[in-house]
Amino acid sequence: MAARQTARKATKQAARKTATKTAKKAAAGSESAKTFTEDERAAMRERAQELKAAKQAAKGDGSEESVVLEKIASMPEPDRSMAKRLHAIIKASAPALASRTWYGMPAYAKDGNVIVFFQGAAKFKSRYSTLGFSDKAALDDGKMWPASFALTELTPDVEARISALVKRAVG
Repeated sequence: MAARQTARKATKQAARKTATKTAKKAAAGSESAKTFTEDERAAMRERAQELKAAKQAAKGDGSEESVVLEKIASMPEPDRSMAKRLHAIIKASAPALASRTWYGMPAYAKDGNVIVFFQGAAKFKSRYSTLGFSDKAALDDGKMWPASFALTELTPDVEARISALVKRAVG
């Protein structure tokens, strides 16, 4: 009888050890799947710096325009040219939007909420730049509508469409 109890204890202990090892391996596997890329970590660091800069700007004149223009100037081509032109289009279409950076990219906000933002192709090594609209943008159109647009070139037709979207997004 004692031998059976000892055998049961040993079996239970072995099962617990196996379960623990399996759980640790599963946790380690899920952790590696949830880690951020270096580009994503860099974007998060930039966002933290932006929040600090916004606090400092709030103490001063409250304008982040110069920070946005510096960020645009530091972009590689062709992102720089596209960002400069988009900045001009957005400011002309919706002068009430405040310029700021958002995750290291130019963005435009209304009442502190980002409405529209630009992401250069070089930022995440993409084949195209992106013009995006946040959920605060008034672009709702039925059950489904676009909130992000791939940009490869700014033609007069594309610029006119962007201007109309920005005006609509602001509401």
